[in-house]
Amino acid sequence: MATHDGVRQIASELDGAIEGEDRFGFSVMVKGKAKGFLWTWAERVHPKKPKVINDAVIAVVVPNELAKEMLIASNPAIYFTEPHYDGYLAVLVRLDAISVEELRPLIQEAYSCKLAAPSKRKTS
Repeated sequence: MATHDGVRQIASELDGAIEGEDRFGFSVMVKGKAKGFLWTWAERVHPKKPKVINDAVIAVVVPNELAKEMLIASNPAIYFTEPHYDGYLAVLVRLDAISVEELRPLIQEAYSCKLAAPSKRKTS
């Protein structure tokens, strides 16, 4: 079972990974801006109330929609999504259902995705 300490250990091995201050998560500086590659899930518990941080689940950036779909299909007990993440390249991961070693390549890839992300320029 993975924990925040296990996630923290993996992130500490990534050059330039920065732990968030407001809530659990990690980012990396890209062109002077912090780009998040994993964070705790803000769950909609009640439709008319604010979201609640669920520390047992993290959102992890993935390289593309196919990777997201494949992870979810491979093991829905670990990986899932919700409507808020539709069209967003991140998958939700239940920490109590995954080992630190299973989580390591996912976090490493999320970190790499942010470093390799193309700049978003407006086209004329």
